[in-house]
Amino acid sequence: MFKKVLIANRGEIAVRVIRTCKALGIITVAVHSEADADAPHVKMANEAHLIGGSRVAESYLNIDKILEVARLTKAQAIHPGYGLLSENAEFARRCGKEGLIFIGPSPEVISKMGSKIQSRKAMEEAGVPVVPGITYPLADAEEAVEAADLIGYPVMLKASAGGGGIGMQVVHSGDEIRKAFAGNQKRATDFFGDGTMYIEKFVENPRHIEIQILADGFGNTVYLWERECSIQRRHQKVVEEAPSSFLSETTRRKMGEAAVKAAKSIGYKNAGTIEFLVDEEQNFYFLEMNTRLQVEHPVTEEITGLDLVEKQLKIAGDEALDFSQEEVKREGHAIEVRIYAEDPKTFFPSPGKITKLELPKGSGIRHELAVHDQSVVTPFYDPMIAKLIVKGNDRDDAINRLHGALVDYHIEGIKTNIPMLKEVIAHPAFRSGDTTTDFVGKYLKTKKTNNAE
Repeated sequence: MFKKVLIANRGEIAVRVIRTCKALGIITVAVHSEADADAPHVKMANEAHLIGGSRVAESYLNIDKILEVARLTKAQAIHPGYGLLSENAEFARRCGKEGLIFIGPSPEVISKMGSKIQSRKAMEEAGVPVVPGITYPLADAEEAVEAADLIGYPVMLKASAGGGGIGMQVVHSGDEIRKAFAGNQKRATDFFGDGTMYIEKFVENPRHIEIQILADGFGNTVYLWERECSIQRRHQKVVEEAPSSFLSETTRRKMGEAAVKAAKSIGYKNAGTIEFLVDEEQNFYFLEMNTRLQVEHPVTEEITGLDLVEKQLKIAGDEALDFSQEEVKREGHAIEVRIYAEDPKTFFPSPGKITKLELPKGSGIRHELAVHDQSVVTPFYDPMIAKLIVKGNDRDDAINRLHGALVDYHIEGIKTNIPMLKEVIAHPAFRSGDTTTDFVGKYLKTKKTNNAE
C-alpha cells in the first residue's frame, strides 16, 4: 500500500479521498488554488500546497505545477478524483514518466474511452449493444444532415469529447441540425479543446442506467450492480439511486455481464462505469464509459458495503480483488441528490457566502460535502457543493427518509436547488418509479424556465 498520496482535486471528492486514505494510514497531500486556501480539503490533508490562481486553468488543470508538488512531497501516487484531470490521458501519461502511480486506468484506455466515437467502435467490436449511429467524425453540418437522413429522426447531435451535456442537442430535422451544428461544435471546442462531432439515434423516453465495475491487474473484473441516473437537468444528473426500480433481474444480470465484457475487451484496470441508455422494453445500449470514480459512487457503496476509494487504492497498489462476483451483496435501497448552489428555477449558478448551514441528522443519512457555515462559494468552479445520500430498507423507505432529510436541510445566504429536489422526491411519478431522462421537463414547474445553458 502507498505511504503518501497526492489528491489532484478539490471540493467534496478531495475530502472523500482523504477520508479513506486516513483510514488506511496513508499520508495525504492536498493541492489548492488561491480561492480554496481555506477549503476543508486543505485543512484535512497532512500537507497542502498552493498551485496557482483561482481559475482552474491556473491551478487544478496545471499539470506541471501538480507534478512539481508531487516531486517536492515525494508522493508515490496521485488520485485524480472526478472531473478536472481525472480523464486526461496526458496527465496519466505524465504521471507514469515521473514514476508516479496514477490511480486509474492506463493512458491508452483513457484516451480510447475519452472519445465517444472511438469508444463506440470499441464496444461494437466487443459485441456490446450500442445506439445506432455513426463511428466517424462529421466534417460539417451538411454531412451531419446526410447521416441523420440515413439514421432517421430524431437524432442526438453530440460532441465526441467531454461530457456534462456540453455540445449535445436533440434535433428533429435537417434545418435544426444546420442551426445547431456550429454552436455545439464551438462549445465543445471551448470546453474540451476538441470540436469533433458525431450523430446517433435519439432513444425515446430512455432511462440512464450505469454499471459500476472494478477490475484488478490479475484478470478479475466484477460488476457492482447498477445506478439509475435518469433525473437530470441540462443532461446533468441530479438524483441517482441504486438499485433501479425498473430493471428485471434478467436485464440487470445481462447489463452487468455486458459491462464486464466491455471492460475486459479494452484491458481496463481500476474503478470504472459503463453507462447505458435503456428503452421502454428494457433494451439497453452502450452510451459511454467513465474511466474514473463517479460522483454518484456512494449509492453503490451503501448497497454493497464496499469502499470504492479503498478498492481503487488497493488495485493501483497491485493488489488483487479479495471477493468474487458471487460475493457482491445488494442490500437495501440508496438515493443520492446533488446539492447545487444554483437558482432552483433557472439552474443558473448562485455563488456567494453561506451564512447558515444546518444538516439533517438521523439513521441512514450520509453527507459528502466540502462547505461549512460561512464558506464562500466562488464562481470559479462547478456549483455542486454537497451530496446527500440516504439508505432505506427498500425504495419507499429511502424516499421517505430523503424527503425528511431535505425538509431539515437548511442553507442560507445563497440559492440552492433544494426546492427543486423536494419537488422531484414528492412527485407521484418519481414515487412510482417513472424516472425517464425527460422527467424535469415533463413534470416539474421548472420546465418553463429550463432553458439555461
